[in-house]
This record gives sequence, C-alpha cells and structure tokens, in this order.
Amino acid sequence: MPRGRSSTIPLDNSRYNEYIEIVTKQLQAEIKQKAPFACLEEEVYLNVLRTGDALAQNVENLLRASGLSGTQYNVLRILRGAGPGGLTCGETSERMVTHDPDITRLLDRLEKRKLITRSRDTRDRRVVTARITRQGLQLLGGLDKPLVELHRSLFRHMTQRDLKKLSSLLERVRARDA
Repeated sequence: MPRGRSSTIPLDNSRYNEYIEIVTKQLQAEIKQKAPFACLEEEVYLNVLRTGDALAQNVENLLRASGLSGTQYNVLRILRGAGPGGLTCGETSERMVTHDPDITRLLDRLEKRKLITRSRDTRDRRVVTARITRQGLQLLGGLDKPLVELHRSLFRHMTQRDLKKLSSLLERVRARDA
C-alpha cells in the first residue's frame, strides 16, 4: 500500500457481539428470568445489586466470626479514622457506606460491647460524640489483614486496569445526582 494512504478494512466484530449476548444472558439465567429485561438499564441495575450482595455476603461471613455486622464494622472504621476526637452521630451517619436509619441503636450495641464510648457535649447536651475504644481498635486491627486478603481474592480474576475502570464507572453512576 502506498505511503500515506490508509486502508479501510472492515472490522469483524461478530465474535464480540456473540460474547456480549452470552454475558447479558448470564444474569437472566442466575435469577431464572425467562422474559428479557425491559431495558439495558434495568439489567445493569439488577447486575449491580446482585454483585453487591454477593460481595457483601463474603465480607459479612468474615465479620460474623468477630461478632460484627457490616454496618457495625463500618462505624468502627469511621471512628478509627476520626481519631481521638470522635464524631457525632450525624457525622458518623454521613460517612456510612450503606445507609442505616437507626444509627443510635447501632451505637448502643457497639457501646454495650465496649467497642465505643459516647459522651455528651458540655455546652450543648443534644450533641453526643462517639469514640472508638482500645478494645474496638484491637478488634479492627485483627480484621485488617483478613479483609484485605478477602478483597484481593474477590477480585483476583480482574486486572488492575479493569478494577480502576470499574471503580470509575461506579463513581460516575453515583455522581449523576451530584
């Protein structure tokens, strides 16, 4: 071919299209749905929910051995990150990965186990600050390595590039209302 001229060879994407069709039918088979999804967005939504649930179950199983739920673990991590100053109930709630409408009872259970302490503000009695205890820090410290290992095992079949792309796409989904 002469220099400077580009050829226009059509791409054969028939295998790609077959692959996409197989992949999109996987969720349908898993949930035993015979009818097609109403739209691609419905399928994506259900795929995100199903995947999130599968991942969360693995984490919940690991945490259960320590007597923690996923939301309790999340609160302890948040309070560890807050440092010795702690956080109010509202501040803790804002930082939660999953929404929990009853943060007060969640904190009650953690306090009963001596994993956190709570104290009222002397200037404004309505403000209650929660802090992680040494016992809470020790419990989290014992979970750090097993959770990192679990997270790595859950995604070991994906490349770093794929993981970054997936994370970016999920952030775009959440940013739609921002």
